[in-house]
Amino acid sequence: MSRRLVNLTLDTLEDLPRPCRLCVYWELDPVAAERACQAGDPGLEKEAWVSQTLLEWGSCGKLVYVDGMPAGYVMFAPPAYVPRSMAFPTSPVSADAALLMTAHVVPPFAGGGLGRMLVQGVARDLTKRGIKAIEAFGDAKFGELAEGGGCLAPADYFLSVGFKTVRPHPRFPRLRLELRTAMSWKSDVEYALEKLLGSMSPESLLRPVRPATRSTSS
Repeated sequence: MSRRLVNLTLDTLEDLPRPCRLCVYWELDPVAAERACQAGDPGLEKEAWVSQTLLEWGSCGKLVYVDGMPAGYVMFAPPAYVPRSMAFPTSPVSADAALLMTAHVVPPFAGGGLGRMLVQGVARDLTKRGIKAIEAFGDAKFGELAEGGGCLAPADYFLSVGFKTVRPHPRFPRLRLELRTAMSWKSDVEYALEKLLGSMSPESLLRPVRPATRSTSS
């Protein structure tokens, strides 16, 4: 099984799940988002946002493919690029952090470590740009209430991949991952990523490649 992590581009944008491809929850302020949906062109607005962010700031998303099939994605950007980032009771995002806007793993591929793989990819990207942390608004009642329409990832997801709560809230806690912590996952996570990326053959996985390595899961 081959697994591949790539940057979000205008080409790979088309591989997002259709509801996500047409969603501008994060990219526009609430009034502009509603207007775009009423006009029937939210997909064009999302494409314009991705294009502008890529030109001005650089990579703003990651997708993971399993055997060539889109299996999950994350999107991230400085909070100044994300109008919705000021709309939460736990706003604002810290000045030294990028905002992880949303994360999604396609249900058939859930539970296979792809969530942590995506976050590790973001961490490596942002570390190279001198950013110190990733922050996110989690949904503590994901699936129970309709607000956000699934555009927020569950708070438990962020906690499971290493985030810590920095501003509690019964519904929308703000969570933070220090990039030095993410990059210190080292051997255990790197070994897991090798398996996820398909860089090792099934036969080699049966051999003790690193005796001290423990298996991890997200």
